[in-house]
Amino acid sequence: MPDFSYKARDASGRTTTGTMTAGSANEALDTLRRQNLIVLSLDERRGSNIPFAGLFDRSAKKQVSAKRARVSLQDLTVFTRQLATMLSAGIPLLECLEILAEQLENPGFRAIVQEVVADVRTGSDFSDALRKHPRVFSNIYVNMVRAGEASGQLDEILVRLAEYQEASAALRARIRSAMTYPVVSLVLILTITTGLLVGIIPKFKAIFDGMNIEGGLPWITQTLLDISIWMRENPKIWLGGTALTVALLVLYGKTTSGRYLYDRIKLKLPVFGPLFQKVALSRFSRTFATLIESGVPILGALEIVAATSGNKVIEDAVLESSASVRQGDTLASPLARSGVFPPMVTRMIAIGEKSGALESLLEKISEFYDQQVAATVESLTSLIEPILIAIMGVLVGSMVLAIFLPILKIAGSLS
Repeated sequence: MPDFSYKARDASGRTTTGTMTAGSANEALDTLRRQNLIVLSLDERRGSNIPFAGLFDRSAKKQVSAKRARVSLQDLTVFTRQLATMLSAGIPLLECLEILAEQLENPGFRAIVQEVVADVRTGSDFSDALRKHPRVFSNIYVNMVRAGEASGQLDEILVRLAEYQEASAALRARIRSAMTYPVVSLVLILTITTGLLVGIIPKFKAIFDGMNIEGGLPWITQTLLDISIWMRENPKIWLGGTALTVALLVLYGKTTSGRYLYDRIKLKLPVFGPLFQKVALSRFSRTFATLIESGVPILGALEIVAATSGNKVIEDAVLESSASVRQGDTLASPLARSGVFPPMVTRMIAIGEKSGALESLLEKISEFYDQQVAATVESLTSLIEPILIAIMGVLVGSMVLAIFLPILKIAGSLS
């Protein structure tokens, strides 16, 4: 039988290594798990009794090597709902996590939950165990779980969290559907235009040179020929320059000032600007309402909402409002002064603060803007299509006009 070297974590959280003999990698995994070990890696040792035996056991190898696999929002939402259902049925948290870890199909997610199980078994809080995996469990997720632990209503908090994730996924899908058509269309337009400039237009230079046009070529024709010939003769320059420009813009967008500038431009864009604002306001309202309902303190909720708003302009406005609230001011006043939030939103927040029903009014704001986003996405195609047709018409029409003007000039001189 082949020999395997393994690296695993025991119930106390300590990492241990060793070797063992087993008939297959699956058998080795089962043996280690019966010893309450969380397997981190498992490799067949060279020179074992059955050479290359591990190559025929790909399912186990995939299960271990996929630890860093990405976890989709859908997988996380299903996990959250199942955990909430099991907790509400009276099953202890540790047992719930162990059951879910066994039935998870995503091997990377399974490995992460197994690590959470090991941390909870050694006495760590559930929220602290989740915090060690920020790529999967966001700041919102961890803080809501912490609030649920403190209030003793973890199952109810997890239901709210699952509903929040489902609403966020629906909103993300709407944005993706709204952006796919114009982005693909613009890429096609630019590709066609570049192909015409590099491959077709330069061939007309020899034709025009043989026409002996009196007074020379029209300026638009000459300019188009100069551009197309330069692009054909210097592909490295314009391709490299384009790549460098894009890289610099991307790097600048990662800076604080760049993010602020880009996000402000996004809010001011024609057609798309109102959509981006509605999406940001919907995300702000839903996240804020969910956190307050879950028992997260308002100052902590504001910091989380600012970090997850998705827009630097709104993030700065929320952080400034948080500082004002910390000094005893109301939330609505600094939000109104920022100029980012519409009067309807700030007035409803002010009413919610006075009546003590802030979370319910925030939910109504979120529902209103969800409906607005859905309506905008439905009408976006009819708004974008004529704009894209106009862009295509201007680009292609200008080229056609530049090519035919010399011919028309010659025809006029002959008549």
